[in-house]
Amino acid sequence: MSCASRRQSTQQGRIRLRTLSETLPPPQLPLPHFDIALPPPDLSPWQDGNCGIPGAYHFEATRPGPHVAITALMHGNEYAGAYALDHLLTHAVRPERGRLTLIFLNLDAYARFDPCRPTLSRFIDEDMNRLWQPDLIASAHTSHEMDRVRAVAPILNTVDALLDLHSMLWPADPLFLSNMTEKSRVLASALSAFQTPPPLVVQDSGHEDGPRLIDYVRFASNRTTAKACLLEAGQHWQPAAATLALNVCQTFLEQMGTVSPSGSTNSTASRQKVRHVTVTDNVQALTPRFVFVKTFRSGDIIKKVGTLLAFDGSEEIRTPYDNCLLVMPNLRPMRGHTAVRLARYT
Repeated sequence: MSCASRRQSTQQGRIRLRTLSETLPPPQLPLPHFDIALPPPDLSPWQDGNCGIPGAYHFEATRPGPHVAITALMHGNEYAGAYALDHLLTHAVRPERGRLTLIFLNLDAYARFDPCRPTLSRFIDEDMNRLWQPDLIASAHTSHEMDRVRAVAPILNTVDALLDLHSMLWPADPLFLSNMTEKSRVLASALSAFQTPPPLVVQDSGHEDGPRLIDYVRFASNRTTAKACLLEAGQHWQPAAATLALNVCQTFLEQMGTVSPSGSTNSTASRQKVRHVTVTDNVQALTPRFVFVKTFRSGDIIKKVGTLLAFDGSEEIRTPYDNCLLVMPNLRPMRGHTAVRLARYT
């Protein structure tokens, strides 16, 4: 039985119920108008890279230290993180200890970005953030994104700490995602604590349709000390997302000892209390008729167990416990994609 099948069987009767009520599913929610308040940055100076891999930059200090990496543009239309990398490269930020790698992951998809159709440049062939499986990387499977994963994997196999920069389609407050290891949760928490306000830290096991970069075995195994987290910096194409992405990059580099603290970033006085949640259930759209009963927002707390959230074909999706927190609901999920994560505060 596959992991997806096991997860599905545990949800049946607990989260997924055959439609018993006379409540009819509402009509599919329309796509909102997306405001492109942040224009795409000019990344032409960074196409070639400096280490033989397009879009990848690697720098080494004379003093020993960890190898840290920051990645952006996993998805071609999520360019808030690209602004942060552009800033670091333009201002010639170099490691004082250890090694620093900066990678624009999918520049080709980014080159297709069209403000009139901003959702269509997420990838070229397939979602790059579902491909980080060693067996798949070693297989004969091929696509534009798979080839790119194979090109950068040798670098990532030597990274000690990784920050992966993303943003979100639907309006939502920023948050950090970590895999299920404590080392990665601690990294996300440490980065969150020095932001104002501190983003929520969400620990989950990933998607059913493939592992994310932060789930790559180097970062998700307890047999290594390497760790990784993902920043969802806010809504796509908004200046605040680019600002937060850069702030988190600076915090990350300072906390890893890659660069010296620039001010009060790492002072005890600036550290704030961080909220943590653990995802208990990853709800996947099993039919093309998945529809939420209302316009939910990431961070909404549903107080009562058994509250109706959505319909998926002939099934109802209901909350499995009191005070259930919704993480990044996708209000227009495609079949086979994650529709919403259900989480508890920890």
